[in-house]
Amino acid sequence: MPVRTDDLSTPRYEASLASLTTSVLASLGVAGEADLLGLPPVRRACVLLVDGMGWELLREYRVHAPFLATLLESGTPLAAGCPTTTATSLATMGTGLVPGHHGIVGYQVAVPGTERVLNQLRWGDPEVVPEDWQPHTTAYERAERAGVRTAYIADEAYRGSGLSRASARGSRYVGADSITELAVRAGEALEGDDRVLAFVYHSDLDSYGHLCGVDSPYWRLHLGYVDRLAEQIADSLPPDTALYITADHGMVDTAPGTRIDIESGPAFNAGVRLRAGEPRLRQIYTRDGAAADVAAAWRELLGTRARVLTRDEALAEGLFGDVEEAVRPRIGDVLALARGNTALIAPESERTISRLVGHHGSLTAAELHVPLLRVTAAP
Repeated sequence: MPVRTDDLSTPRYEASLASLTTSVLASLGVAGEADLLGLPPVRRACVLLVDGMGWELLREYRVHAPFLATLLESGTPLAAGCPTTTATSLATMGTGLVPGHHGIVGYQVAVPGTERVLNQLRWGDPEVVPEDWQPHTTAYERAERAGVRTAYIADEAYRGSGLSRASARGSRYVGADSITELAVRAGEALEGDDRVLAFVYHSDLDSYGHLCGVDSPYWRLHLGYVDRLAEQIADSLPPDTALYITADHGMVDTAPGTRIDIESGPAFNAGVRLRAGEPRLRQIYTRDGAAADVAAAWRELLGTRARVLTRDEALAEGLFGDVEEAVRPRIGDVLALARGNTALIAPESERTISRLVGHHGSLTAAELHVPLLRVTAAP
């Protein structure tokens, strides 16, 4: 059966992917980093981030991941952040900052002062310079300055991408295009240097969830491959090394009866200037003075199937953490956070996304909670 989806929560950023990053840096002796999670000091650390492997999902399907299952009892859930989407979470991990500071506040957002929507996962807008859009120092830059050698191990296709430049600049990028290569490259990165931070990113589990659903044999089988990847990295840890296994978000399966077309009819479009976000968390940019009316209309149209907030309401609740002034206009004037298994689709302008089975972005437990599992090799 699919994982139960709870009602929406505000992320606890003191126990989140942001605090994981700063705590790992502190454990490696990087001065000025907040060890909010109380991690023990080590000489080397490896963070394995599995795209789409939410805490609730892993617990539900742990029979397919026997190695990870052994770590669950001592593990704990962390908050991914808002929205629960890859671009936001990778930037959170890469900077140790909450979304309201690093500014990657969604899958798609409006570029302030323009009529353009920026896809922050694929970038694709040459007028938006990643280093300007996200100007804060990354965790890798701070680690390297403190004498910690870094490695960012991921698919070669992501090397030099806009998101990589925004979230992982300063790291030594290591291309690895298969699970086997990820494991081998992680082992190599952890050897040889006195202090090391290796970040390993695997995306295929998320892809199977989107295409086939998390309640599918494809997702469950690939979870077994992820389990073996984690075990291989754990088995190769040199002395005085910690492995932290986490994810960027969970996922919710949808079906045709749970998908709402927010594009085709006039009801959802009155007062709307731009539509962004993704099916589980829509960010709507309104015409001047129309935000309150749009929010009221969407509340009536969606009822209990989504929670609709104005930007000011979302900021007051702390959904993005503290928000810098430069980041504020990137956030939609109106936000619609899907409940249950609802998907808010745009079937004409987003044909591929609208046909997907699995989605994420909202703040249900199934999407928001990600695992923190640990393996430590003694000195």
